[in-house]
Amino acid sequence: MDVGYLGGESYEVAIRGHRVVVDQPADAGGTDAAPTPTELFVASLASCVAFYAGRYLTRHGYSRTGLTVSASFEFASDRPSRVGQIRMAVKVPTDVPESRWPALAAVAGHCTVHNTMNNPPRVSIELN
Repeated sequence: MDVGYLGGESYEVAIRGHRVVVDQPADAGGTDAAPTPTELFVASLASCVAFYAGRYLTRHGYSRTGLTVSASFEFASDRPSRVGQIRMAVKVPTDVPESRWPALAAVAGHCTVHNTMNNPPRVSIELN
């Protein structure tokens, strides 16, 4: 992955031939032309949960139609600056009986992004 400066507070992220732009809201000096990196972080978690939930549904013969994950977050009130809370709501397709919901929640809660957040990797930053 590579990230390049576009102008103002905007950057383009290149991932395997795909392009994603990030920006900041106007009150942070941006033009609000794209999601913030923090919003993409939360979206990454939500889409990972959706993927794992969807795979569970398919594996057990249920439809993915109607499956959605809604996510919201709040920043921590203390330092360092970080996300302090993430809330997710999974809309379960109507053909899934409630007796299967605990298993679905368990699978969704063990997606790769969530596992990574629970067991953070070492991050190194090198200047060159």
